[in-house]
Amino acid sequence: MYIILKVLITALVVVGISEIGKRFSFAAGILASLPLTSILAFIWLYQDTKNTVEIINLSYVIFWMVIPSLFFFLALPFLLKMGWRFYPALLTSGILMFGVYSVYTIVLNKFGVKL
Repeated sequence: MYIILKVLITALVVVGISEIGKRFSFAAGILASLPLTSILAFIWLYQDTKNTVEIINLSYVIFWMVIPSLFFFLALPFLLKMGWRFYPALLTSGILMFGVYSVYTIVLNKFGVKL
């Protein structure tokens, strides 16, 4: 039952943002830019484990991974403006972002940042 509750709350957040986005893209953008996924993950992880060390570790990794994830938000509109259809642009942006993550983690590792 607890997992169903977690899924419902998380789904309501995502659906709520997409519905707001139909009418008010600026407001939806602000909501979507909030670390809602991270906050929900912290809440669920804490509720499940009561282990703040796991929260600290997750927060640390999220901090470092935000930078390469921003590449997705540059690639997607660029590809769409180039005339790509939505789903191929979405998939390609995701693949490109994964590549940026890969290179980024190698670079971080060379500078001593362990994730």
